[in-house]
Amino acid sequence: MRKLLLLALPLLLSAVTATAYDTSRSTKTLPASGTVQVAFPPDEDANALIVHALREARNTIRVQAFSFTSNEIAFALIEAKRRGVDVQLIADAEQTRKLENNKLGLMYRNGVRIWLDQQHQSAHNKVIVIDDDGPNPTVVTGSMNFTYSGQFKNAENALILRGNKPLADAYSANWQRHFNHATPYRP
Repeated sequence: MRKLLLLALPLLLSAVTATAYDTSRSTKTLPASGTVQVAFPPDEDANALIVHALREARNTIRVQAFSFTSNEIAFALIEAKRRGVDVQLIADAEQTRKLENNKLGLMYRNGVRIWLDQQHQSAHNKVIVIDDDGPNPTVVTGSMNFTYSGQFKNAENALILRGNKPLADAYSANWQRHFNHATPYRP
């Protein structure tokens, strides 16, 4: 019996490992195209890169945020809304309740449409998709929350990816999946 167990154990572990790491249903391989900018806060100014990208928006901005306390990014979103860009934001519901100095109320009062994602333990995305309906979309992502600490206190990274339509489409589809179960924000 012991010999049989010793022979069967590697096969069993192999089957369990193969099942645990089945990536066929959860990954996408997209072509590399466009340009990439990167910043590593706190030493580099990711806020400036993000604000610049938001100022380039012409039609749409879709945001997913875990925490949001950045004045610079909030004002850039409000500015975009005022010049006619359709700005919509999905935030983590629990973080929104916890953070007294979040900027959601300010943005809401200035016409930014906001929803809360409470379906997940953490809606931990940090993503902005800009002009996904056009030929030259922009995706902002990375580890950095859109917060004061994200820019000035934490070791973070931020990526600005321009001109990769399949990537923007994938991020837009993910935004839409979360929007479908989000609830309207009420200050």
